Amino acid sequence: MYIFKWYYLLENDFQCEVVTMSIYDLRPGQKAFVSNIVGDEKLAKRLLALGAIEGTEIHVKAAAPLGDPIIINFRGFDLAIRKRDARNIVVKNVV
Repeated sequence: MYIFKWYYLLENDFQCEVVTMSIYDLRPGQKAFVSNIVGDEKLAKRLLALGAIEGTEIHVKAAAPLGDPIIINFRGFDLAIRKRDARNIVVKNVV
């Protein structure tokens, strides 16, 4: 659910920063894997029914000029989702 960024400090100390990324944070052309769906239960059920389960590869195809809606592709079909819904899809391993 979270992406950790580790930083090595000069005094042999480590600092950890927790970074979460969502579909909204990706640019068109980037790919990532679904980690979790948070927030709206109705949205989560719908996306799970469409096959957006943990580990599914998602490709951001395009976004409207103002960023809403966003067109994503997973499991062979395109889906247009709202910006606020895209923020609820947590992703990892951005390619």
